[in-house]
Amino acid sequence: MEKDVRAFGKNLRLIRKEKGITQEQLAFDVGVELRQIGRIERGEINTGINSVFKIAKVLGVEPKELFDF
Repeated sequence: MEKDVRAFGKNLRLIRKEKGITQEQLAFDVGVELRQIGRIERGEINTGINSVFKIAKVLGVEPKELFDF
Protein backbone atom coordinates (compact mmCIF):
# COMPACT_ATOMS: atom_id res chain seq x y z
CA MET A 1 0.00 0.00 0.00
CA GLU A 2 2.86 2.38 0.80
CA LYS A 3 4.16 1.91 -2.72
CA ASP A 4 0.76 2.85 -4.15
CA VAL A 5 0.53 5.96 -1.98
CA ARG A 6 3.92 7.10 -3.30
CA ALA A 7 2.91 6.31 -6.89
CA PHE A 8 -0.32 8.29 -6.46
CA GLY A 9 1.65 11.28 -5.18
CA LYS A 10 4.17 11.08 -7.99
CA ASN A 11 1.36 10.95 -10.55
CA LEU A 12 -0.42 13.86 -8.89
CA ARG A 13 2.76 15.94 -9.07
CA LEU A 14 3.21 15.07 -12.75
CA ILE A 15 -0.37 16.03 -13.65
CA ARG A 16 -0.21 19.21 -11.57
CA LYS A 17 2.97 20.33 -13.29
CA GLU A 18 1.60 19.45 -16.74
CA LYS A 19 -1.37 21.71 -15.97
CA GLY A 20 0.97 24.52 -14.87
CA ILE A 21 -0.51 24.70 -11.38
CA THR A 22 1.66 25.35 -8.35
CA GLN A 23 1.29 23.51 -5.08
CA GLU A 24 0.17 26.80 -3.57
CA GLN A 25 -2.58 27.25 -6.15
CA LEU A 26 -3.75 23.67 -5.78
CA ALA A 27 -3.85 23.87 -2.00
CA PHE A 28 -5.82 27.11 -2.09
CA ASP A 29 -8.31 25.86 -4.66
CA VAL A 30 -8.80 22.52 -2.88
CA GLY A 31 -9.06 24.22 0.52
CA VAL A 32 -6.20 22.47 2.26
CA GLU A 33 -2.90 23.58 3.73
CA LEU A 34 0.03 23.86 1.34
CA ARG A 35 2.07 21.35 3.30
CA GLN A 36 -0.71 18.77 2.88
CA ILE A 37 -0.31 18.87 -0.91
CA GLY A 38 3.44 18.40 -0.50
CA ARG A 39 2.93 15.47 1.84
CA ILE A 40 0.48 13.84 -0.58
CA GLU A 41 2.88 14.30 -3.50
CA ARG A 42 5.75 12.80 -1.51
CA GLY A 43 3.60 9.83 -0.53
CA GLU A 44 3.83 10.63 3.16
CA ILE A 45 0.06 10.54 3.72
CA ASN A 46 -2.80 8.59 2.26
CA THR A 47 -5.35 11.24 1.30
CA GLY A 48 -9.08 10.73 1.63
CA ILE A 49 -11.47 10.15 -1.24
CA ASN A 50 -13.10 13.57 -0.78
CA SER A 51 -9.72 15.23 -1.30
CA VAL A 52 -9.07 13.08 -4.37
CA PHE A 53 -12.30 14.30 -5.96
CA LYS A 54 -11.56 17.94 -5.08
CA ILE A 55 -8.01 17.68 -6.44
CA ALA A 56 -9.25 16.10 -9.66
CA LYS A 57 -11.85 18.84 -10.13
CA VAL A 58 -9.28 21.60 -9.63
CA LEU A 59 -6.87 19.91 -12.05
CA GLY A 60 -9.65 19.39 -14.60
CA VAL A 61 -9.18 15.62 -14.78
CA GLU A 62 -11.28 12.59 -13.95
CA PRO A 63 -10.43 11.16 -10.51
CA LYS A 64 -9.39 7.87 -12.12
CA GLU A 65 -6.57 9.68 -13.97
CA LEU A 66 -4.89 10.33 -10.62
CA PHE A 67 -4.70 6.56 -10.19
CA ASP A 68 -3.25 5.79 -13.65
CA PHE A 69 0.27 4.94 -12.51
